[in-house]
This record gives sequence, C-alpha cells and structure tokens, in this order.
Amino acid sequence: MIVVGPGGVGKTTVAAALGMAAAMAGQETAVITVDPARRLRDALGLTGAASRPVRLDRRRLRAAGLDPGLPLTVIALDVKAVWDGLFQRFVPDAESQRRIFANAFYRNLTERFAGAENYAALELLHELHERRRFALEIVDTPPAMHAFDFIEAPDHLARLLDSKTARWVLQRADAAAKRPGLHLGGRAARLIIEQLERVAGAHPLSAIAEFLAATGGAADAIRQRMGATAALLRSPAVRFVLVTTAAADRLREAGEIARQMKATGLRLGLVVINRLTDESTFDALRTSPDRTAQLLRELATLRATIGTGKRAHAADAAIVAYLEDYLTEQAAALRRVALFSRALPARTAVAALPEIAGIARELNGIARLAAILAADWSGRGLPDAAAEAAVKAPVRERRPRESNQRLG
Repeated sequence: MIVVGPGGVGKTTVAAALGMAAAMAGQETAVITVDPARRLRDALGLTGAASRPVRLDRRRLRAAGLDPGLPLTVIALDVKAVWDGLFQRFVPDAESQRRIFANAFYRNLTERFAGAENYAALELLHELHERRRFALEIVDTPPAMHAFDFIEAPDHLARLLDSKTARWVLQRADAAAKRPGLHLGGRAARLIIEQLERVAGAHPLSAIAEFLAATGGAADAIRQRMGATAALLRSPAVRFVLVTTAAADRLREAGEIARQMKATGLRLGLVVINRLTDESTFDALRTSPDRTAQLLRELATLRATIGTGKRAHAADAAIVAYLEDYLTEQAAALRRVALFSRALPARTAVAALPEIAGIARELNGIARLAAILAADWSGRGLPDAAAEAAVKAPVRERRPRESNQRLG
C-alpha cells in the first residue's frame, strides 16, 4: 500500500493505523515512515532508527493494552543510506564508490533534491517486496507539492542516468577540458544541462561528468532498477490509499488525484476521510444516524429553555449559538464528503476516521483508528450514513443571534 494525498491531511498517522490494522488481523506488516512527527516517532519506538526495521516493543504494546506479539515493524526512511546502498550494490569497485559518495553532484542529489527522497522510499519498498519477508508493506509518502511527484520520481531519475545523456555530458566535459574556452551552446545542449541542474542543483559540468564516469557501466543497471521500481507501482501487487480531510480544498485536490490515478492506470484501493468529526459525533454516526438527530433535538430544546436572567441568558445563548454553529459546520462537511465519495470511480472503498485527541502520543490512539479502519474500509457504508444524517439534520440559517432564535 502506498499512502498519498494533499499536504496536512495526516498521511503518516493513517499509514501507521493501516499497518496496525493489518497486524491486528495477523499479517506480518512493515510501515515505511517518512519524517514522522516527534510524538508519533516516539509512540512507534523510532528512537535513532535509520532505515533499519524496528519491531514494535513488547513492553510498549502491553502498556497500551495491545497484544505484545503484534507483528508490526516500522522503518524510518534514511534517504542517503538507501541511495548509498543502491550504488554499493551496482558499483562493486570500492574506489568508484568513494568517488561517487564524495562527488558534489551526488551529495546534492541525495541530500537536497526532493525527487531523491521520493525514489528512496520506493526503492526501500521494492527491496522489501523482493525479500518477501512481510505479507504487507505500507509506504507513507514524503511531503510534496503534488502527490504525483512521488509516483513520477523513478522516471525522472532514470532519464538522468540515460546512457545517451551520460555519453553526451562526458564528451562535452572532455572537450571542455582540452579547450577551456569551448562553448557548450546549442539548444539540445542547453536543455540537457538545464535538466541536470534542475535535478541536482547548479554544479560545474566537470562534477556531473565525474559522477557519471564513476558510475561506469553500472549506470544502465541502476537505470533498469529504477524502471523496475516504476513498473512495480502499476503492478497488481500495489494499491494506493488516498488520504484527505473534509475541507473543501482538500477534497478538490483529492478528487483530482483520484482522476489522475484512473487516467494513468494506477490502482486506487481505498480513500480515507481523516479527521471527519469529533469522536462523539463519529460514534453516533457509526451506531445510528438517529442518535445524531436526537442530539440535534436536544439542542433545540436547550435553545428554548436557556436562563432568564439578563447576564446568564446572554452567556447561555452564546454557548448554544456556538454549538449550533458547530453542528451546522459538521453537517456541511458531511454533505461535502457524501458528494465527494459518490463521484469517486466505481468500486473504490471509502473509510472515515474521527479526530482523536493526543493521537500522535499514544499507541492505543493509533489502535483505535486501526479498529475503525478494519471495520469500515471494505465499503462505502460510513460516508452514506453520514450523508443520510446530514440531510436529515435540521440546520439553522446564519442570521444575527437573538434571544428567541430557533433552529431553522
């Protein structure tokens, strides 16, 4: 599973909850996390880990009231370690490895270029997939301007190592060394140099040439590896999980991502609406939409029976108005989610999660989300129930608040 989505929607927490749900179902599971929040890192026991599998600590699991034998392994992505491992695998000569690792172009590529972080996560996934140690691997994708930056990373980097490009750069660098004043102009030349600089920063042509020369015959093997990683994304072995919230702009972004996935042949297996509502409202929706309607009726009764004293009346009215506004906003969010879920491609599973206080601090909070996902990710039931409740719910009009105001 590859977890994607707009920024700030809680992809890392959802990835951890998915991993725990799978582990609770008895599957040996690995979660690759990318830059988790400090509290979530601590909750998962990732203290100082660097691309090294860490099995969740038995004592930590027992303290959270969970099965101490839960088969869940977490790996914190170390981008440079993954890249170094790739070149150590395909460039057997120690001296060539030393030249590559010391090269300014390579350092910039692995330490600063966002595409290198994306590819490192995919390379680690590919490696785990080949080893067949786990029944399920889950990748939390790096923060990115566009979710498709992650998916397109192998193709971009494979073009960088294309043998024709490498030969051209080496020939130009050799000619420039022999004739220092040589002009490397021409439209094709400028395009290649611009692409290289865009990928790994502006470095002298000699540094780029030195990097390509040090890779030697391994460049084609590495490029083929990147091609195999790109192919894995579109294979039956991979499903994507799209995470969003109920905010209108996030739903629009998520809808566009879903359409792009369908157009490019990627398999969208699940959409998660994260932080849909508070826990109490969420539990009411899950058990029975009628409970939510009852809560609304109680609020209407409260509006009619607030205090009679002038000061007490004003304070009580403000509290009731706040609750009315809150419920109006919740109903609007549920309507947006209903419309969004109905516009998704056919047979796309949808699940929703509540906002849980302190979720990033405790394993039992992640376990709570995992239990909800395990119950709800097989279909569209929860969003439809939410939509039904929202449509039935009385929603007041927004107008100046008066002491005799009633729910619309």
